[in-house]
This record gives sequence, structure tokens and C-alpha cells, in this order.
Amino acid sequence: MSGRSQAPQSVSVSAAQNLPPVYPQRAAWGTAGSLRAWQAAALEQYLEANPRDFLAVATPGAGKTTFALRVATELMARKIVAEVTVVCPTEHLKYQWAEAAARVGLKLDPDFTNAHAGLGASFNGACVTYAQVARAPMMHRHRTSARSTLVILDEIHHGGDALSWGDAIRVAFEPAKKRLSLTGTPFRSDSAAIPFVDYEPDSDGTPRSRADFSYGYGEALKDGVVRPVMFMSYTGDVSWQTKHGEIMSATLGEPLTKDMEAQAWRTALDPNGDWITSVLAAADDRLSIVREGIPDAGGLVIATDHKAARAYASVLAQISGETPTVVLSDDDGASDRIHEFSTSTSRWMVAVRMVSEGVDVPRLSVGVYATSTATPLFFAQAIGRFVRQRYRGETASIFLPSVPNLLGLAGELEKERDHALWVKPGEEGWDDDLLEQAQREEKASDELDGPGYAALSADATFDRVVYDGDDFGSWAEVGSEEEADFLGIPGLLEPDQVATLLRERQDSQKARNRATDETRSGVMESRKRREARKQLSDLVSAYAAKTGRAHALIHTDLRRACGGPEVARASLEEVEARILKIQRWFVGRS
Repeated sequence: MSGRSQAPQSVSVSAAQNLPPVYPQRAAWGTAGSLRAWQAAALEQYLEANPRDFLAVATPGAGKTTFALRVATELMARKIVAEVTVVCPTEHLKYQWAEAAARVGLKLDPDFTNAHAGLGASFNGACVTYAQVARAPMMHRHRTSARSTLVILDEIHHGGDALSWGDAIRVAFEPAKKRLSLTGTPFRSDSAAIPFVDYEPDSDGTPRSRADFSYGYGEALKDGVVRPVMFMSYTGDVSWQTKHGEIMSATLGEPLTKDMEAQAWRTALDPNGDWITSVLAAADDRLSIVREGIPDAGGLVIATDHKAARAYASVLAQISGETPTVVLSDDDGASDRIHEFSTSTSRWMVAVRMVSEGVDVPRLSVGVYATSTATPLFFAQAIGRFVRQRYRGETASIFLPSVPNLLGLAGELEKERDHALWVKPGEEGWDDDLLEQAQREEKASDELDGPGYAALSADATFDRVVYDGDDFGSWAEVGSEEEADFLGIPGLLEPDQVATLLRERQDSQKARNRATDETRSGVMESRKRREARKQLSDLVSAYAAKTGRAHALIHTDLRRACGGPEVARASLEEVEARILKIQRWFVGRS
């Protein structure tokens, strides 16, 4: 049957009204069947203002897809637009959007290509990628001009990934009847202007993006819309040989130069080292705890490159007894594997590049940040994969190396940011590598390139938990009771209960450490006293040989001069005072 023989299915405002707040994910506890407060407020604002351009900024997991589809069905039902184009960053998301749209009678073609002359008669629109538009902007402009079109620009910040992309999007969609821009991370690592976004000067004159509606992570957390996140930080001693043959060593988290920190970080992530093996084992233990309350909870390892991803998967298979799903960026079957993992109950997925908007698996509860990418945008998008809440009381757990930059980003998770068009001289800005560069297979630093480099050793030590901007716990051996206390926090707790348990675990650890310190102190005191007594005995023997006086008389003289009981009952300080006195006698001093 020809694809043009069937008329487009009618869109349904009623169906859109019944779409779960975070479709295609399961709605958060207690929210199904109605729009969330932010979605209702944003929709009301949009319909009242009836703007041509609208930018909605909402944290990952808040339900941007549902909001956008409500806007689309309202505009279609009111005959304001006749067609919808969704632009998204990945192939995987095209099919996700098409599936969600189909639920409200909006039939979008996710297989539309630049070679197509037009849409099939059965479709209301198409899903395309930013890269696809950039390859043929004039064709997309012609399509957009031909009918009254709503363009939904998902994760609009990708419109600034490259100058050609921004220019192409402006060309292609300038004729659109309506443009709805969405993003969960309204800042970029560079200062490229984002198309169709308004900028206003701040108090210092720096142009910053202006959202028409914002709903941040902090608000969503208070509303119970997203999960809180516990960051499980691990330090450790690492050593490596540079390409010049020099042996270097460092401890993760210690003050280091930028180059040294990068080298130490990458050495810790070496698949053959003990650091990553210990952290993966700890993460698997944590996942087992979470699965006691959430049986289908899954984990994601974010790897730097393909080689590391495969190696991590091999290590995880040995640890968990189950072969992980591996998703590589250039693999044609990547999207299918993500979908299969999302609907399964298997434990682990290891991904490269597909970590940002491409990995959308609501059951992800435990993550391992095993990449050396540290841009704020990449970090925010990576953590966004874990904050989608399905059940009340879910908490995400992210394992990461104790690198100051990462810990700083973890502590500022709730901080809101806007996109700035430039950074003032001398200001610490967001000018790291662009996300597009970060998403590629990364090249090592100069000292890690070349045949001379070798990772020599890397061990792991539990450092702390970062939660709600506070630090909990302190160094503990991997496999220790202290580490197990933090790994064993139940997976279903209210945020305040998590904080209470973390404080209790910290107090317990401090009490154990105090007891250990007191025991250790007592042992050291006894040892030092024995050593001091031996030193005093040797000095008394030498002084007796020199003066011809009996040992007992010399000890009596020392007690008379320094005070205190006989040597057997003397304290360390009293014995040390007698040592100092007899040493003075040797040189003729009183």
C-alpha cells in the first residue's frame, strides 16, 4: 500500500491532555493524568502570548516533550499551523519524538531524509537532526515555507555547535510560522549565539540568553519531579610514565597543576588499573542495593572512547556476572540497543558519545563517570540521564573521581545558568572544549600521547559523598565497613531521609575513627615509651662506664634531678626528661 493512500491521523488535544507528564518516560509518582504545574503555567503563558518564538528551559526529566506536544496539538487544532517539524540532536531522539507524537494523533516521519521530495500524505510532519538540516538548509527552508509550520527545536543549544549549523538553522527555519525552542542546559561552553534565542545585557553588560519560561533543577527537586543525586567520590594514588620516560605520581584530589591533574585523572581511568576496577565493583554493589527496592534499576558507565568502553564492559561482566550492553557512537545499531536496554531489566550499559541527549533510559539509577571530559555542559547533560524520577523516593548515585573541577560541578548541581555571548577578560568562564569536541573520541594530553607513556598503577580509596551541596564522610579503604555504610543507603528514601542517613553514617565513621585513633595512639605511646626506656638504659650504662658509678645510683640521681617515679612507672615525658638531663651531664652541664 502506498504511503500516500492514507490521510493524516487527526491530532487530539484530549489525547495530549492525557499524555503522562514525562512521556515517553513513565510519569513521576503522583503526577500521571494531568500536566505538572510548570507545564500548565508554561502552556497558559504560551497560549496567552501567542508568540512566534518561545524558549522553554526545563531541567532534564521535567517533561519538555509533553509540554511541546500540548503546544503542537493546540496549534494544530486551532488551524494556526498545518505541519510540525521537530529538530533534535540525535537519530535516537527522532524515533522517540515520533513515538510520543503518535500517542496524540500527530504522525511525524522519523525516517524523513534530505533526498525526499516531500512528506507522505499520511504524515503531519517530520523529525530531523541538526546535522541533517545543516547539510541542506535551502531544502528545509522550502519545506518550511510551503505550509504553516511549527518548528520544535529540541535542545536548541546545539544550534551553536558550529557556525555552519547556526547559519543553516536560521536559513531553514526563518520562514516558520511558529518556533518553540527547548533546552535543559541553557548554556554552552563557547560563546556562539544560539539561533532564535533573545539576549539581554546583564548588570555588567554581558548579553545573556533570556528564557520565556524557566523551570530549573532546584525547583523540580523541591516539587518531587526529579531525583536528588548522591555523588560517590573516590580518590587514590596513581603513577605513570610520561612519553619522555619520567616517572610521575600523584593523589587524586590533591592540588596539582592542570597538566598533572589531567594525567593523573586519565591514569586512574586506565582499564587495566585497580582504581577503575574498585570503583566499578563499588558501583555494582550500590546497584544491587538499589535493586532491592527497584528491581529493574540499571546502571550506566560513561566511557571516554571505544577501547575503554569495551574494556570496562569486560571488567563489569566479571564483577556482576552479566554481560553489559555496549553502545558505541558509530554503531548503526546503537539506538536499538538503547531501546532494548531501556525496556529490559539487565544491570549495566556502557556508552560512548550517546551520553548526552541520546541516552534516555528512565530506569538508570547508578552511574560511573569514567571519562575525563569536564565541561560544565557535558557534565550537566551526563547527570541529566539519571534524574528522571519514576517512583517517589528514588535517589540517583553517581560514582566519580575526586577531581576538584568535577566535585565543584557536583556541588553546584542546583545552580542556574544562562548562556553568555562573551566572557569578560580575567573571568573564569565556560570556555572549555566544545561539547561536540567532548563527544568525539578524545585525544590524550601531550604527556599521554606517544609510545613512551605507560600507566603504572592506580589504586582507589573512598573519599566522600557530595549531596545537596554538602560533603559527607571521609577517606575509607575500599571494602571497609565505612565504605559499605555509604554504599548501603536504601534506594527509596525521601531527600531529607537521605541527608539524615548520610549524617548518621558520617557520625558513625567519625566515632569509629576516634576509637581507632585512640587505640592507635595508645599503641604508639607504649611503643615510644619502650624505645625511650631502652635509650635511657643505654645512656645510663655508658655514663656508668665513664664515671664508675653504679647504675642504680645514676637512676637515683636522675629521679632526684627530674622528679617522678622509678623508670618502670615513669611516663614517656618523664623518661624523655631524664634522657635530656643525662645527655647534658655527658657534656659537663648540670
